[in-house]
Amino acid sequence: MKIAVCELPDGLDLSGAPWLQLIENLQDEKPDLLILNEMPVGDWIAVKRGFDRGTALRFAASHDALLSELARFSWGTFGSRPVAGSGRLANEAFLLANGSYHPAHHKHYFPQEEGWYERDWFAPVRPGFEVVDHGELRIGALLCTELFFNEWARHYRRLGANIIAAPRAAGGLNTRWSTAGAMAAIVSGCYVVSSNRSEHAQRPQGLFGGEGFVYDPNGELVAKTSASSPIALVDIDLGMVKTAQQGYPCYVSELQDNVD
Repeated sequence: MKIAVCELPDGLDLSGAPWLQLIENLQDEKPDLLILNEMPVGDWIAVKRGFDRGTALRFAASHDALLSELARFSWGTFGSRPVAGSGRLANEAFLLANGSYHPAHHKHYFPQEEGWYERDWFAPVRPGFEVVDHGELRIGALLCTELFFNEWARHYRRLGANIIAAPRAAGGLNTRWSTAGAMAAIVSGCYVVSSNRSEHAQRPQGLFGGEGFVYDPNGELVAKTSASSPIALVDIDLGMVKTAQQGYPCYVSELQDNVD
């Protein structure tokens, strides 16, 4: 199966050139699955302190429009979007495929610092870390910051995942993010596929780092996006997943598994 990762700019407009160029490329390449970056449409709301209901509702509505746009195409899409929660928004990972919407996971781990005041805006409603199926793919989600918590990558392996999707809206510490992606792949034996938000072309602020990536089940970099090449496509080898998950370090039991 062919998977596409990308980087899309802050302030993304579904009628603007970056989105239309992405769609044109995908119609030529015909991937089985597109990975979008975290809540990709519009300006990033978590740069501001304090929850504002009007802003939150507009942000959610812009992603409702995204779903309508994606429903026109033949490929499956995995991404995240803001949905109504309890007093705040929830950041919901989803699979949209064959005309059906499948909620996958609500983000549980939130930064709270300049540029990313996410605890002010988001809280999960849906508990847990579950997988969703798309053809032969069994997909687990680690949304942005969650990629640093390897216990959940191992958890997804135990659930039979072969793909870990990591939509991001992350800054420029790309060495750190690449290390996190490689480690998640190594401990899970899964492909780790990640798309990221990049800078707004007309309003560069140095906030978002771009650089989507794909790591294979051995933790080797297979593909990476850049400003000049904002989409990358990779053919997934599920046989490699099976081999990696039977090998080191995936077979190693946790200490608690060995205690009577």
